[in-house]
Amino acid sequence: MSRAADKVRGLGLGARRMLTTSGPGPVDTVLVAATIALLGFGSVMVFSASSFEATVRLGNAQYYVKRQAIYVALALLVMWLTSRFDYRKLRPFTYPILFLVMGAMAATVLGFGHRAGNAYRWLQVGPIHVQPSEMAKVALVLWLAYSLSKKADQIRTFWVGFVPHMIAVGALTMLCLMQPDFGSAVVLTMITFALMFVAGGRISYLLASVSACVGAAILLVRLSPYRMARWMAFSNMDEHRQSLAYQPFQSVMSFGSGGVFGLGLGRGYQVLYLPESHTDFIAAIVGEELGFVGIVALLATYGLVVWRGIAIALAAADDYGTFIAFGLSTLLGTQVLLNVSVALAIVPTKGLTLPFLSYGGSSLLVSAASVGLMLSISRYRDVAVAPAARARPVASESASALVATAAEDGA
Repeated sequence: MSRAADKVRGLGLGARRMLTTSGPGPVDTVLVAATIALLGFGSVMVFSASSFEATVRLGNAQYYVKRQAIYVALALLVMWLTSRFDYRKLRPFTYPILFLVMGAMAATVLGFGHRAGNAYRWLQVGPIHVQPSEMAKVALVLWLAYSLSKKADQIRTFWVGFVPHMIAVGALTMLCLMQPDFGSAVVLTMITFALMFVAGGRISYLLASVSACVGAAILLVRLSPYRMARWMAFSNMDEHRQSLAYQPFQSVMSFGSGGVFGLGLGRGYQVLYLPESHTDFIAAIVGEELGFVGIVALLATYGLVVWRGIAIALAAADDYGTFIAFGLSTLLGTQVLLNVSVALAIVPTKGLTLPFLSYGGSSLLVSAASVGLMLSISRYRDVAVAPAARARPVASESASALVATAAEDGA
């Protein structure tokens, strides 16, 4: 038993011996229900946010929602398939998945990427656009879960428990920054620190790394004219509301016009002015059309998803499952927090999607796979054994320990 599971579950070694692993059982129905609710609500909001743009640009008000419906169907299929798959069988594929994703990310910055805006974040495979940085988040969680569970006894050491994990996340964040995708780099870093903390990593190493990352982020902003200009615009949105601060300014206007109960579905006006309203800024449309109550309900649903993920981590059959569930819960929670913070102009624009709501296939399928993995872990959980049944093995262990001690004393 590693210090990681002790830290997360709050159980000592003795308590751990009183648990046994049950066979495959039912999935976490609360997590399933919350995810399906988000998928359905997301489809409604995509239609509400995109119908005007689709009509003007494409002559078909249902263009985006029809494509989103296909993504939702695929997401449900992916979630079901991954929930039926034994997550423990992923161990041998940890490094192939990580290297495949890193190769795809490298391809986007070596001239094979598809450009959207000022970034090369997508690979075009026929009519499909794949975003490798989305897959990198799950790949990193799987690798960290494998590595941390394998190095449980050495997690507090510098060269074995700390440096390899920093190298891996450093390589992935560098590839993100080269696209550029600053938001995904932040998410990858936060996932790593969260899992390292849960695993029982040395706090002094983690604090030093956090300080170094903050310093590097400040340096990246100051050395990049584009990032510096965006930061200055964010710091003074009134002066730049017609240029670099246009999106966050219009987003805040959406929230403000929504009031407590909103203007009603399909009655929002900011879809006329807010770019990317059906993708990165869909939370602003929720705020305008459903108001403060709608946003609170949405965040509560996300909170339910994260809570069930943590509950699954606490009851996982092994450290590997614990780390996967906790890492994926952190991934979803972090992405929601950053996306909504951007929409509220609390932090500068990051280009991160809102899981299950934003239009697009890559984010939706990756989020569905994440939930599917957590559901798979929920099928294999620790259950307490009857007192009479657990007394015998404990007594047997105690007897064996006494025999071994007596033999050592005799020697």
